[in-house]
Amino acid sequence: MPARLVIAITSQDTGKRITTRRRVSGGYRDAVGILESWEEGVLRLRKKDGTLVEILEETLVAAKVVPAAPPRPGQV
Repeated sequence: MPARLVIAITSQDTGKRITTRRRVSGGYRDAVGILESWEEGVLRLRKKDGTLVEILEETLVAAKVVPAAPPRPGQV
């Protein structure tokens, strides 16, 4: 059975950790982080390294809310 791509987020998920998949030239690209905003067709996602990713809504093929990342070994 083929994978099912679903966009299961809305602008109401601002502030939550999400995972996304979007179309790019030559394939797809994934990003995981905190949804900072979703305005005028652009999602802004803050990755754990602090990078801000802007995703055009029209390129989004899958997205969902995911749990917080588990703590890294040695961190409390």
